[in-house]
Amino acid sequence: GKAKRATEANKAEFAARRAELEKQQADILVAAKARGEKLAGVNVQISQKAGVDGRLFGSVTNIDVAEGLKAQGHDVAKSEVRMPTGPLKTIGEFPISVALHHDIVVDITVTVVAEA
Repeated sequence: GKAKRATEANKAEFAARRAELEKQQADILVAAKARGEKLAGVNVQISQKAGVDGRLFGSVTNIDVAEGLKAQGHDVAKSEVRMPTGPLKTIGEFPISVALHHDIVVDITVTVVAEA
């Protein structure tokens, strides 16, 4: 919206709105901490078709990791899964971080195995 003059009434309205927004952010942070405690140290196993050299036919992306976490009962959006090295292209164990809030980042392990 447009700027308002800094009258006493507008200052009081701003202070009330600010307190409301700060409480909302505090609630979001508490919820993220609770999710982080449940998620810390979780191991997600994903099976993909792979060649004899251990390379995958395709790759494991943040979408696959988020779906694997959802299958275990964790509510994680694909945008929260951080894969700094990009999609996983080989079998093995990989440390992945999940950013639940800008202050809360949890480390999990993704194990990629060859599909039988």
